[in-house]
Order: sequence, then structure tokens, then C-alpha cells
Amino acid sequence: MRVGFIGLGGQGAPMARRIVEAGFATTLWARRSAALDPFAGTAAGTAGSAAELAAASDLVCLCVVADADVEQVASGVLEGLRPGGVIAVHSTVHPDTCRRLAGRAAAQGVSVLDAPVSGGGRAAEQGTLLVMAGGDPEVFASCRPVFATYGDPVVHLGPVGAGQVAKLLNNTLFTAQLGLAADTLALGGALGLDPAVLGRVLPSGSAASFALERVADAGGTLDRIGAHAGGLLAKDVRLLGEVADAAGRTGRGPVRDAARAALDAMGR
Repeated sequence: MRVGFIGLGGQGAPMARRIVEAGFATTLWARRSAALDPFAGTAAGTAGSAAELAAASDLVCLCVVADADVEQVASGVLEGLRPGGVIAVHSTVHPDTCRRLAGRAAAQGVSVLDAPVSGGGRAAEQGTLLVMAGGDPEVFASCRPVFATYGDPVVHLGPVGAGQVAKLLNNTLFTAQLGLAADTLALGGALGLDPAVLGRVLPSGSAASFALERVADAGGTLDRIGAHAGGLLAKDVRLLGEVADAAGRTGRGPVRDAARAALDAMGR
């Protein structure tokens, strides 16, 4: 399978590198040409446009930031991708963005998988990203060997959009857990415990969580996390709210309330 990859940021670049190192014929394109520099001297080829990349690919992976980026880049990809080709959206976006793209692509005989990932750049480097995919099961099966170069586990969840729903739920729960962890460490401090020591103790107990470890590493507050990832987490919590409202699950509920409180504490 020939693979094209667009979106060579902190997470996308190590994903693309693992595809190249696994021996797949890989073509890269970036809106910022400097993003291609780390791949000089590798087996990866480069293209002058998204359409040119698509013409050289059977599967095109997109790892850009937002819905508008996906729509813009995918338009170029559809100019060059042949019938039978596949677009995999690794970005975290609204499920309807992927469903609309799937409708456009189907008219050209192209399939779409929404396959957002979780774990960050370090997990991508190690090949341990969680890949949550939606789309045709047979198309997913054909692309799975590529996803498995950077993902473990790689899970099929249902039709197009299902992967995005799972990722939005994941990020909303993570945001809520961040807030609860920060509040717990602050409460411990108010009760006379050293929050730094508590932040080393609790991850060894039944309260352990990835979010608690991140907050403890950040000094017990949400300030550093909010500056680094607050904007993206706020986007994902908002998107889940839109999806839930459209499904008739109006109101917030405990998880969304806790996530919103955490974002408020981050100034988001």
C-alpha cells in the first residue's frame, strides 16, 4: 500500500516516520515546507501539493488541527486520489465533518475512515497510540497494517464518525479528571499535606490516573496544562456538547460539568 501523510506536527511527524520505517512507500506534503526538513535523507518522497501526493497514494492520512483544516486539505486530496483510494482523518474534529467528507468522497469512489488518535508525540514515537476508527470494516481492515505502525491498540468502533465520538468522550473525561486531580491536590494542601508528596503518593494507589500524573508533574495546578493544551481540550469539550445536544442528550451531566469546571480553572 502506498501511503500519503499530511500534518507533520508534534504528533503527526513521528506517526509518519514510523510508516516510513515500516517500509511503506510514503509520500509527504506540508503546507509549511520546513515541516519536511526532518525527513530529508529518509525513504519518504515529497509532493508539491495535496493533489500530487494523493495521485501517488492509495491511503492518505490527515493529521491537521481543526475542522476547517481537514476540509481544506481534503479538497486538494480529492483532486488527485483515484477511485478505490482511502482518506484517514486522524485529526480530532466534529463527527459531521467526517460524514460530510465521506459523502463527497463516495461520489468519486473514495472511502473515508475517521481515525483520531490519543497518546501524544511520545506514544507515536513508541507505536502505542490509541487509534479509534470509524468507517467501512473492510476498508478499515485493509488500512490496519498502516495504523498498526504507530498504534496499539487499533480499534474499529462503527460507521464513519464513531471514532470521533469516542475521541471526544475520551478528551472530555480526561479534562474532567484533570480538574478533579488538581482540586484533590489543593484540598490535600489545605488539610496540611504537602501537595508535591501527595502527588507522588496517589498515583501508586487506587486513585491513580494519567490525568493525576500530569497534574502532579505540572506542580499540582492546571496552569501549565492549560497554557499547553487548554485550547484543544476546550474545543473537544465543546464539540462533544454539540454532538450530545444533537442526539437529544441536552444538559451537562456530571462529566461535562466537571470538564467545564476544569476549563474555567484554566481560563478557557
